[in-house]
Amino acid sequence: MPDPRFFEDLGPVSLTELAELTGAEISAPGAGASRVARVAILARATPDSITYFSDRKLAGDLAETRAAACFVGPRDVDLVPKGCIALVTRQPTAAYAMAGQRLHRPRRHVGGAVSKEAKLEPGVVLGPGVVIGQGAEIGANTVIGANTVIGPGVAIGRDGQISPNVSIHCALVGDRVKILAGAVIGEAGFGATAGPKGVIDIPQLGRVILQDGVTIGANSCVDRGAYDDTVLGENTKIDNLVQIAHNVRVGRNCVMAAHTGISGSVTIGDGSAFGGRAGVADHVIIGEGAQIGAAAGVLRDVPPRAIMGGYPAMPMRQWLREVAWLNKSAAKRRREEPDQ
Repeated sequence: MPDPRFFEDLGPVSLTELAELTGAEISAPGAGASRVARVAILARATPDSITYFSDRKLAGDLAETRAAACFVGPRDVDLVPKGCIALVTRQPTAAYAMAGQRLHRPRRHVGGAVSKEAKLEPGVVLGPGVVIGQGAEIGANTVIGANTVIGPGVAIGRDGQISPNVSIHCALVGDRVKILAGAVIGEAGFGATAGPKGVIDIPQLGRVILQDGVTIGANSCVDRGAYDDTVLGENTKIDNLVQIAHNVRVGRNCVMAAHTGISGSVTIGDGSAFGGRAGVADHVIIGEGAQIGAAAGVLRDVPPRAIMGGYPAMPMRQWLREVAWLNKSAAKRRREEPDQ
């Protein structure tokens, strides 16, 4: 369920309205009057929500879902459990996205630059041009730099340092967190799907959680989750110009050098380290204490305490041997070729 501090509920709406909106067909006669209040993924659906099914790997989640209704493709209608109303469409993901846009939207800032409904503890320092939304909470002795925007409902702990021109939305921030100039926390992650009239955005209805002692470098981005939360563990340190996508889970005491890119739904164990320009593909698991070399491209899971390099990333010693062999082979080839 989207956090009400950050998202407005625009429902409930009838299944008939959603079917007309998405072009889906309601499978159960007379079920169009049933109403739903929110969207949710299969595993987190409640009896007042609508979900979707597009991947047969999740058939087990579909069988156990508590959702009132489910967007589903024609070939998968028989998999929808009893008590869940099927809305049949050839584009269930797009239908889910359109339903999400109809039922939820991020809260908008209302009132003056610093809302009267914001709660600021003693010792908070605000720079010129700071904007703070309604329901936001800022802990004692936190400093907010000039022109920074704190969105509605955002909570920031004590003794924090937020530099100028930072944007924070849909986020819960712990104590002693440092966010350097130009960083963007909690904007929508990159989620899109093919719709009936072209590519459409998938609503990003999760949050960002920055635990105590985290540092976020200048001009870095941490996207809010699509369904779950994006979480950075205690004392993790992020350099400048780093991208962390939706639903990523970063452990404690991790470090990432500049230009690192972490794709969606990656899980990173405690104490892991990333060199500059390292990249990780989506849904990969990085084991505790792993080290990813500069410019490495990680496409598969990495065991704990492994040291990886190259593209695609492999154990560092193997990569160095292969590079050395390639250099020797190329040098030999050049010696053997006749002069042109």
